[in-house]
Amino acid sequence: MTRIWNRFKKSYFLYSFKKDPVAIASFVILMIFIFLSIVAPLVAPYDPYDTKIIDIMDAEIPPSWEEKGSEKFLLGTDIQGRDLLSTMIYGMRISVLIGCGAVFLQAFLGVLIGLISGYVGGKTDAFLMRVADVQLSFSTIMVAILISAIFQVAFGVGRYEELAVPLLVVIIGLAEWPQYARTVRASVLGEKNKEYVEAARVIGFSQKRIMLRHILPNTLSPVLVISTVQVANAVMSEAALSFLGLGMPVTKPSLGSLIKSGFEYIFSGSWWITFFPGILLIVFVLVVNLLGDWVRDVLNPKLYKG
Repeated sequence: MTRIWNRFKKSYFLYSFKKDPVAIASFVILMIFIFLSIVAPLVAPYDPYDTKIIDIMDAEIPPSWEEKGSEKFLLGTDIQGRDLLSTMIYGMRISVLIGCGAVFLQAFLGVLIGLISGYVGGKTDAFLMRVADVQLSFSTIMVAILISAIFQVAFGVGRYEELAVPLLVVIIGLAEWPQYARTVRASVLGEKNKEYVEAARVIGFSQKRIMLRHILPNTLSPVLVISTVQVANAVMSEAALSFLGLGMPVTKPSLGSLIKSGFEYIFSGSWWITFFPGILLIVFVLVVNLLGDWVRDVLNPKLYKG
């Protein structure tokens, strides 16, 4: 373990990271967000799921610095009387969970399909890539809306709300796997005829071992880049679905459901219910995309300018 850490300290990856202030700032902000989402019960002033402390009479209280604000609620309250700061912290926790879970699922499906498609070739490759092409011809949100609607019809709205988190992971994961599949397939096509693969075939290794132990590790650099950016895209997809009423229910706060719940009240003066979760969502997506751009540039020396 010590040897790995020493190698990492001398690596070009860490050296490049230290030279890029934007990457450092993005990483620090992202780690703060992830830390707050993990320890939400410890850092949030109130528990938005505890009905004993929620009073509907506290609904739509403005931020504490406004005339009718209260010191008890720094960023005000939402339409249910929940402390908005606490609800945002818990909501970010759900959004990050859905984003990371969806990316893990789409990466697993996309890498597996792309690996098989590129290595086996022939009719298998043609069929799998045509499926990917058909799905890519529709927008991600359209596919996610279709799958979400099917799930709601199949399980019922009440059951859907109970299973909202795992279902959104599945919905967003199924909607965006083709990007991984096509990227991995292209990498496999470039690797499978190289000398080290031919040597493995001559030795008598099975196709499964050649794919998983020899070709796959050499295709993971673009997967890492895609995954970084896809976390932001998955969080945005969750927010969009929640805003359209096909994502998280209002009773289970996520950044998207918070924005939706306050949107109809924004013109009546309760601007903070939508504004603060919206700003948090924008900052989160921005830092993840900036970090993803840096990872892409570092892993592709032709693009990296230092």
